[in-house]
Amino acid sequence: MRQYTSDLTPPWKKSQPVPEVAAEPGLVVEEPGTGFCGAVIGCEAGTVTLEDRFGKHRVFPLEPRGFLLEGRVVTLVRPPSGPARPTRTASGSVAVPGARARVARAGRIYVEGRHDAELVEKVWGDDLRIEGVVVEYLEGVDDLPSIVAEFAPGPDARLGVLVDHLVPGTKEWRIAESVTSEHALVVGHPYIDVWEAVKPAALGIRSWPRVPRGQDWKTGVCRSLGWPENTGAAWQHILSRVRSYKDLEPELLGRVEELIDFVTGDGEV
Repeated sequence: MRQYTSDLTPPWKKSQPVPEVAAEPGLVVEEPGTGFCGAVIGCEAGTVTLEDRFGKHRVFPLEPRGFLLEGRVVTLVRPPSGPARPTRTASGSVAVPGARARVARAGRIYVEGRHDAELVEKVWGDDLRIEGVVVEYLEGVDDLPSIVAEFAPGPDARLGVLVDHLVPGTKEWRIAESVTSEHALVVGHPYIDVWEAVKPAALGIRSWPRVPRGQDWKTGVCRSLGWPENTGAAWQHILSRVRSYKDLEPELLGRVEELIDFVTGDGEV
């Protein structure tokens, strides 16, 4: 006959020798009581904050024998004080302090213009350096088929291209469809210009203004928002308000991540 006990203490909290582990940023642990698994993003006196792979945050007390690390019961403790280090890159990836840039791959990512390149660098620069991916800008994609042919992409030199305003039926769509190399991937976002891929909230505006057809879009935006009609200065203002991936629209985020995966060999061909 099965014997029952009045001791309802969970097994992972019963007295047994367990190691103490510093709750360093990026450490992935599980809280057994809830099953919540995530990376440490903060540790205050008495509590630790975890972030799961969906970006959800949970705060837990630093109790003895309170977590699982690779299946082992551990006691998380506050790490020794020291210089603060970023736990995440601007793209949301786990930061790798002290990591050196990898030698550049033969593969490349092409974007339409300088503003696109600067935005990609600001948000994904750390990731790109670790992966050895170089981003170059084209000043337009009208000659994209010949540009791809000149690059001559192959299995060890993949080419990814990010196109503005890639909407079915547009000129950009027809150009993208004409690129047929299995080692080149052309993707895009639906916005007229990469400016629109920055969330309005990041700039303190309700929405991006609608600019009448036939008018220069960037100049029209500056005029509608009451900014000086200096598109270079306007862009620097916009870029300065981008802190991380959270300030960008998902339609751009997904496409850049897709290109990085493709060029580094993680995407399908």
